[in-house]
Amino acid sequence: MTALVRPRNGRVIGGVCAALARRFGTSATTMRVIFVASCLLPGPQFLLYLALWVFLPGEKTTKTAW
Repeated sequence: MTALVRPRNGRVIGGVCAALARRFGTSATTMRVIFVASCLLPGPQFLLYLALWVFLPGEKTTKTAW
């Protein structure tokens, strides 16, 4: 498993589903479908998405000195 960070590539809105997909070894599309399906059920899914968007760090890039 990799660290839970929002990737720079593969984002659609905030990169939360892409980060979770990378963490758990599944595709981002699968994670997005699971999230949308879970929004049909009662619960705080949307608030959890917003909280993860705010609190998950973004992926850092390394810059070369060239």
